[in-house]
Amino acid sequence: MSGHSKWHSIKHKKAATDAKRGRIFTRLIKEIAVAARAGGGDMEANPRLRLLVNTAKASNMPADNIKRAIMRGTGELPGVTYEEVTYEGYGPGGAAIFMRLLTDNRNRTVAELRHILSKHSGNLGENGCVAWLFEKKGYFVVEKAAVDEDKLMEIALTAGADDMKEDGDNFEILTSPESYEAVKSALEAAKIPIAASEVTMIPQNYVKLEGKEAQTMLKLMESLEDHEDVQNVWSNFDIDAAELKEAS
Repeated sequence: MSGHSKWHSIKHKKAATDAKRGRIFTRLIKEIAVAARAGGGDMEANPRLRLLVNTAKASNMPADNIKRAIMRGTGELPGVTYEEVTYEGYGPGGAAIFMRLLTDNRNRTVAELRHILSKHSGNLGENGCVAWLFEKKGYFVVEKAAVDEDKLMEIALTAGADDMKEDGDNFEILTSPESYEAVKSALEAAKIPIAASEVTMIPQNYVKLEGKEAQTMLKLMESLEDHEDVQNVWSNFDIDAAELKEAS
């Protein structure tokens, strides 16, 4: 899953340092409101909400912003009602693209997605055309320089991880979604720096991209992630680290 960790490592490092922090907050506020609407505002009884609030705190979102997002979701404050939808399609070289969105206007959103994809040599597909290629997993990236491999493996597997693999300068850890929080807590308790972590969709196979197709794919991913309604975008492309580094 080399393309996965390289892309996500770059994405998370950029998110931690660039001017898109406000964009991250907006995305999380939507997620928190939707989770509170679906499962209530009690974090102890709503695991999805608890995970999102912890993510928001880790992103340094002010507590008042989190509280207001929950209250909008539960109806205690007025707010926009968002619909959760998924779209699927293809990028350069036939790479699969799977997107999850929160939108208050589905017609507007799908038209904008079609435009972004077509501009970057891609196209929107039918529901189900690529979803079967992805599996929901907890996912962690730990840099090799930060920890001994045997120690990391012991901590991760004891906490409930499914697998650990090498990828260049990184270790990748995979868990079931249910074990994600336990593994994250174990790594944090052991003071192991986590370069990236999330519950994500992992591709079952990859499409190798090079040259112009690789660079177009990276521009497409950035354009989709910058769209205000896109919460997550996943793809099964694999691009060499040198080309990723050049693009970043």
